[in-house]
Amino acid sequence: MSRLLIVANRLPITVSPTEGGVEVQRSTGGLATGLMRPHENSDGLWIGWSGMTAALDPPQQAALDRELAALRLVNVPLSDDLVGRFYEGYSNGVLWPLFHYLLEQIPLQVSHWDGYVEANEAFAEVVAAHYRPGDLIWVHDYQLFLLPGLLRERLPDARIGFFLHIPFPSEELFRTLPSRDRLLRGMLGADLVGFHTPAYLRHFATSLTDILGHSVEIDRVQLPGREVRLGVFPMGVDAGAFASLAADSAIEGEVQAIRGDGSVRILVGVDRLDYTKGIPRRLLAFERMLELHPELRERVRLVQVAVPSRTKVGAYQDFRALVDGLVGRINGAFGTARWVPVHYIFRGLAEPDLVALYRAADVMLVTPLRDGMNLVAKEFVASRTDGDGVLVLSEFAGAAWELPEAILVNPYDVDGSADLFYRALMMPREERRARLAPLRTRVHTFDVHRWVASFLEALGEIAPAESRALATAGAPAARRAVAQRVAETDSLLLLLDYDGTLVPFTPTPELARPDADLAALLRALASRPDAELHLVSGRRQETLEQWFGDLPIWLHAEHGFVSRDPATRQWVPAAEVGGSWREPVLAMLREITQRTPGSLVEVKAAALAWHYRMADQETGARRANELRLHLNQLLSNQPVEILAGNRVIEIRPYGVHKGRIVPPLPPERLASTAVVAIGDDRTDEDLFGALPPEAITIKVGPGETKARFRIEGVAAVRQLLRTLLETGVGAGAGRGVGATP
Repeated sequence: MSRLLIVANRLPITVSPTEGGVEVQRSTGGLATGLMRPHENSDGLWIGWSGMTAALDPPQQAALDRELAALRLVNVPLSDDLVGRFYEGYSNGVLWPLFHYLLEQIPLQVSHWDGYVEANEAFAEVVAAHYRPGDLIWVHDYQLFLLPGLLRERLPDARIGFFLHIPFPSEELFRTLPSRDRLLRGMLGADLVGFHTPAYLRHFATSLTDILGHSVEIDRVQLPGREVRLGVFPMGVDAGAFASLAADSAIEGEVQAIRGDGSVRILVGVDRLDYTKGIPRRLLAFERMLELHPELRERVRLVQVAVPSRTKVGAYQDFRALVDGLVGRINGAFGTARWVPVHYIFRGLAEPDLVALYRAADVMLVTPLRDGMNLVAKEFVASRTDGDGVLVLSEFAGAAWELPEAILVNPYDVDGSADLFYRALMMPREERRARLAPLRTRVHTFDVHRWVASFLEALGEIAPAESRALATAGAPAARRAVAQRVAETDSLLLLLDYDGTLVPFTPTPELARPDADLAALLRALASRPDAELHLVSGRRQETLEQWFGDLPIWLHAEHGFVSRDPATRQWVPAAEVGGSWREPVLAMLREITQRTPGSLVEVKAAALAWHYRMADQETGARRANELRLHLNQLLSNQPVEILAGNRVIEIRPYGVHKGRIVPPLPPERLASTAVVAIGDDRTDEDLFGALPPEAITIKVGPGETKARFRIEGVAAVRQLLRTLLETGVGAGAGRGVGATP
């Protein structure tokens, strides 16, 4: 079993020096809880900073080393100065506010980039020193954007995953960073990059296109020699643990103590004291509600828990003063001798106390200005084993994508928030329960353990680099394999793609007519009595008929939707033509063509295609990304698939692909036939995957592939086909091939 190397800024522990030793306590945060099980089961390592900057004396250091080794934790030593520059200076002074859209918190001059680079390099050295071949490396969060790229340089064969726990901002905002390109390239060192929501993935993809010039498909980006997968993996909580704790009788007693006689309704907020969490606007909205609804005075209370955070950073000290002032103002204006409107708790709570507060709440307020996910919302839902309670959730929290049954609020709209707070308090019991039930089902189904498993499963499915390298054997190896197989067999089955394989790509499809050399080559191959030739293309049947109709070969148009038998010369479709999806999609394609000079729409019998080969590279790639995202929404419930090729996007019915045209290959035929398939893009991967392992499959050009061999360009393909003409077939040469698909 592969070991898992978890790499995060912090180790999942808190270290406290004692006389002659140290005290090490496990953390209970969401990441630590979720990753502890795979960490223990994989016999792997957790690599990060221990949190210690002060020097320990020799007995204390020895005690810490023993504790870390027993827990399979590896410390990345960081000096106090480096932590100040890397963590407080750049990570939290620059990246954190920018990624949360709070530009006013960014310093006038971006500094401490050197510390960020130095810390990431320190992490890279430690990870590389502990890596063993076959390990999975999972890097976490914005403090380590550069680490995947640094590891790729040191460990080119490693499988590396990266997950971002905060929002990825829009491209316009992200590009304001002076080191934007280096951060993107660092992330692209991973094999799999994960985000909480589709919106964050979309912003990342747009940044790759506009800043680095990469053409991004829906879930992947092609780099020279390798592919990076992109995915959405919304993080959950340990819902079962929260539910079990909420059902404890001691918790039930604490809930009754908090609620008292029930005459005072309770709103609850639980946040780190961070300027992204929206606490001041939440307090203003609560204040506005009391102004608009004086009947609520002495009948409602806001319990606000503010967990201290980054207390050494000046912006956080100023923020605390602002919150303290607002709490004092509200309590001074509305408080009475027997009632305090805001019960303010400036400290962290133990988990039982937190769950009791969740259980006691009539309304849970989760109203950040921006948040990557926000697990407090999910903790509240998991804790409500009574099936009651209302969640008011910011539409700018990542959790809003998963929890639409909550009351969604714009935290910047103070008056609107006040109205929704009141609506939540007044909501009938039936509606409360109807809203909460689907939330509870979703939170329990997609818990933190499901999150971990889905990410690691996706990372584990990516072939190790050494396996992927097997498909990079070049043209000489491919020619040798073809010659040897042909010499051993009686007949030849040849399956060929067209554009990008037999002819170069051209600005428009009509310009890719076969030249005289290609026509002669195909005619010579087709005339061999021992050969069966299939030409399978994305083009329309009219085009293939016009160009190759006089050749005695199989023709397959639109990636196999319609085929022509050389014996009957009749075109036969694989399914019925049409579908309700075509007209709205065609309208969308025509609209985007009008906005994108150099693009065009190709209407086929079964499919629709949008070509942007002649468009400006950056504009075409950006519009292609937009189109794929819109098509995904439009066609989510339609029996079609969206395929991104080489500067073309095609929409086609499910089940129609090049793999379906492979003729029957029973064992006796396979033993006597040299099967050769050549293609250049993702549509040809369906063909390669449908062939038996004995087939000689050849990928033209770069990119991850199922093919056994790789050759570069059209010229190399034609040279290989000439080799076939010059190579005699084995003992059965001259015997015809009568098989049909």
